[in-house]
Amino acid sequence: MNWFRALPMAWLFLVMLAAHIQPGRAGDQPDARPERLSQVLNAATEFGQLRTVIIAERGEVLSERGYRGHSLTAPSNIKSASKSIISALVGVAIGKGILEGIDQKIAPLLKQDLPRDPDPRLAEITIGHLLSMQAGLERTSGANYGRWISSSNWVRAALARPFVDEPGGSMLYSTGSTHLLSAILTRLTGRSTRALARDWLAPLEGFSIADWERDPQGIYLGGNQMAMSARSLLAFGELYRNGGKTADGRTLVPPEWIELSWQPRTRSRFTGDGYGYGWFLREIAGREVRYAWGYGGQMLYIVPELELTVVMTSDDSSPAGRTGYRENLHGLLAQIIAVVADTARKPDEQVQPDAS
Repeated sequence: MNWFRALPMAWLFLVMLAAHIQPGRAGDQPDARPERLSQVLNAATEFGQLRTVIIAERGEVLSERGYRGHSLTAPSNIKSASKSIISALVGVAIGKGILEGIDQKIAPLLKQDLPRDPDPRLAEITIGHLLSMQAGLERTSGANYGRWISSSNWVRAALARPFVDEPGGSMLYSTGSTHLLSAILTRLTGRSTRALARDWLAPLEGFSIADWERDPQGIYLGGNQMAMSARSLLAFGELYRNGGKTADGRTLVPPEWIELSWQPRTRSRFTGDGYGYGWFLREIAGREVRYAWGYGGQMLYIVPELELTVVMTSDDSSPAGRTGYRENLHGLLAQIIAVVADTARKPDEQVQPDAS
């Protein structure tokens, strides 16, 4: 057996990086980062699924790469990373008074699609439960996804799922939950979710949704099948990193909503990571990280402590979770964090002359 091939991919990646990257020096200047990050991205070529990577600090791109002919500006399917965008729209709707808040019950908002003899627990599900994947309803994702999207009415089908837990119970990751949020926004405003995104997030430079699938009733699929470019996803990440404000200081998403979204509400039984309102939470390389994740390896990472935003897009037809590829991407972020943290300086920090 070839022992080299038997090494886990994540460890293999670290070995490969060790051959490319020299340890940081205390005297490194900020302009050393692009070269060192370029070495990290060169090594990441080994990941065949990887399509693009963008690394930005305080809105300034430090390094970026398109692999195997993939463009940073071409739209790609960001899959479930779009759940973070749905969460943002809910936060804006609450800020505008369209929704009452996270404790608002959803049954009165979707009463036309409730089952004829509804389970009493449907009346207990709140906006917050949908956002944190704690509705208690059987998942529409995973093995149930195909049957769900084959139904004639996705909203009714999601509400008709049997209860497998109580509302507010364990995390049951389900695109049906975020699709119900899309339906609620559509019905309360009389406008499509895509139109709301264009209106409410339009002042954000570089943000654009190129395409988005709809259900049989014309409601945009909340939390999946959304096409955006890597640059557009970066713009959205920067909005959150910057406390909901654009580069010119205009507030689009209430900052208090971002704080609420990044508080752990539950925990994934698949990864052990925390989950807030449309965002996963974990520690990577000793730093608190908030991230959006889509099937195949569509990643939007925010590292608040370092004012760092990182986008990674991948082949959306290949799994990332059970293959270990998602962990490889976390490992890639760890290497990026190591470079940035090793050389990071505050904007007003001056390099002191050598006194020796």
